[in-house]
Amino acid sequence: MKKQPLKHRDINWLYFNERVLLEAQCKDTPLLERLKFLAIFSSNLDEFFKVRVSQLRQLKDVEKSLRRKLALKGNKTLKQILSTVAEQQRLFGKVIEETLTELRDKGVFLKEIQELDPEQHQFLQELFNREIKEQCQLLDFSNPRLIKDGALYLVIETPSIPLQIVEIPSKKIGRFIALPGIQHNYIYLDNVVRLFLSELIPNEKVLGSYSIKISRDAELYLDDDYTDTQLVEKIYDSLGQRKSGQPTRLLFDAAMPVAMQQQIQKALDLGPVDMVAGGRYHNLSDFFEFDIESAGPELKYNPLEPLPHPVLSTCKDMFKAIQGKDQLVHFPYQQFDTVERFIAQAAQDDKVNSIKISLYRIAKTSALTDSILKALENGKEVLLFVEAQARFDEANNIKWGRTFEDAGAKVLYSVPNIKVHSKIALVTRIVNEQVEHYAYIGTGNFNAKTARIYCDHGLFTAHNKITSELNQVFEVLERKLIIPKTKKLLVSPFSTRNTFMELIQNEISNAEKGLPARITAKMNSLEDTKMITAIEAASKAGVEVRLLVRGFCRLIPKEPHEVKGNEKPIYITSIIDRFLEHGRIYLFENGGKEKMYIGSADWMTRNLDRRIEVLTPILDKDVFEELKDILQLQMADNIKARVLDANDTNRKVQVDTDSSIRSQYAIYNYLKEKYNAES
Repeated sequence: MKKQPLKHRDINWLYFNERVLLEAQCKDTPLLERLKFLAIFSSNLDEFFKVRVSQLRQLKDVEKSLRRKLALKGNKTLKQILSTVAEQQRLFGKVIEETLTELRDKGVFLKEIQELDPEQHQFLQELFNREIKEQCQLLDFSNPRLIKDGALYLVIETPSIPLQIVEIPSKKIGRFIALPGIQHNYIYLDNVVRLFLSELIPNEKVLGSYSIKISRDAELYLDDDYTDTQLVEKIYDSLGQRKSGQPTRLLFDAAMPVAMQQQIQKALDLGPVDMVAGGRYHNLSDFFEFDIESAGPELKYNPLEPLPHPVLSTCKDMFKAIQGKDQLVHFPYQQFDTVERFIAQAAQDDKVNSIKISLYRIAKTSALTDSILKALENGKEVLLFVEAQARFDEANNIKWGRTFEDAGAKVLYSVPNIKVHSKIALVTRIVNEQVEHYAYIGTGNFNAKTARIYCDHGLFTAHNKITSELNQVFEVLERKLIIPKTKKLLVSPFSTRNTFMELIQNEISNAEKGLPARITAKMNSLEDTKMITAIEAASKAGVEVRLLVRGFCRLIPKEPHEVKGNEKPIYITSIIDRFLEHGRIYLFENGGKEKMYIGSADWMTRNLDRRIEVLTPILDKDVFEELKDILQLQMADNIKARVLDANDTNRKVQVDTDSSIRSQYAIYNYLKEKYNAES
């Protein structure tokens, strides 16, 4: 096939982040929740500069002729990124201003210095003297590496001394200080420091203060010739690079004098593209912590407490329930303690002799980790695969890995050049001298905290073929097996790509025969060129293609009037709502005998070729229908869904029906009704 043009992944990712920002602007989003979306937008953008922009910056070190051959246009792309970000930042500032104004109308005030009354001023003076002042260490630009990644600073202008900076100690004290008063009064910690700067620099007149924040390269550049243990040590020792790595962006207050900007740029050895003008306040991801317990209910989402699972939450013996029938769980709609109880029961069960589990992002403390330690106390054989290369979670993962090792577990770490991204667990029991296996295969991490935010699915099964193949995956991780022989499971990098290609080709063949042909898929990102080419070939052959992609999507869909002959348009939407869509579901018509898979892999090259991923077929009829119902609700969303078109308009889905479907609420109600009917 002729190669089709694709969207640039980094530029298209910015339009995903724009969808987050549009949710903050949406008037039907409660005001305090709008601040959370603003925080997500800000946090996402910080990570984008630390990771993606830092990689683009490395391109300038590649020899020019080689860059041309590889079609690497770092400078051109970077300029387009900065232009798009600048436009989004203007909207960001507008949305913040509108949101804070509306909050004032509801009695919530984030006050400026000039709005303080005498009582509040005195309160802050005492607080500054008691807690804040000692945390405010003055620095200068003589050692730029002392300026930490992601920290917030004020640059202080005085008549006679060189530029000095002071770090805002928000991590120790909190970004927002509650003020005395009848209403909900708050002030930024940075403004408290501004108010009393003269006490930090006695005998000097403070002419001005301007906030800055630096983002540094977050990639850890490691050599490849390490065994897993050596690699862990190398990663652990390299984490400090993030605090002092190459700057990728300096965000500064646009009100800062030009001469001061130039001084800072020279002192930090930054290029013009590294200097990004912003508002008076940075690090607005801190709005995550701006939560008012006593605020009116109209300022927050109505509570949606996770539901009990109709079988697993009430049964006394989870193994018996799973042996009898596959069980499907959905987070955050249902309680995560089904997963925790599964491991807890395994830890206590006399018949269990081994527990194997892969951990990608480990919570700092959790019932799950407690149960693993309890299993070791009880003499169980425990095999843990801990991903030491999970970005931003390396230190915590390695710490837990060492804790488990000390307690007697066999802990395996990352393999150079490959991550283990699968979300899998396998429990082995010996019953009457017979071996029984119980498996869990999910789309999300074993993390109770994120399970309250991320929309994920998990399958519990005792199906012999699934569990035996999953055991092979663990043998691959243990280096006992090179290639798993799987017919049911899709395992990257061994069988996932080829199987998906075969499934798509099967739909093309059926369409050419005049049979029903349809592909319905939900994922986080669509990036892989070969998968996109196959999907486009399917649509041209007359296969109905319906995609739901949360993040970036490189495929450029045609408008309905552009398709010709038997070709079917590819329709793609994205949902941003109160929970983060994270599940991966793939459904193929298969000539009327539908096939469905869930698991950890997106249609990205890294997930298909460079990571250990596991996807499971859905074999149980009832589980299949439940998951299909949920997928159809998501595809029918006409409240929070936006269309991913060729021009990245992020337009909302047009409502051409009398019924409104907000899929996350519809799924919750669907599961609630099922629970009430079955319990």
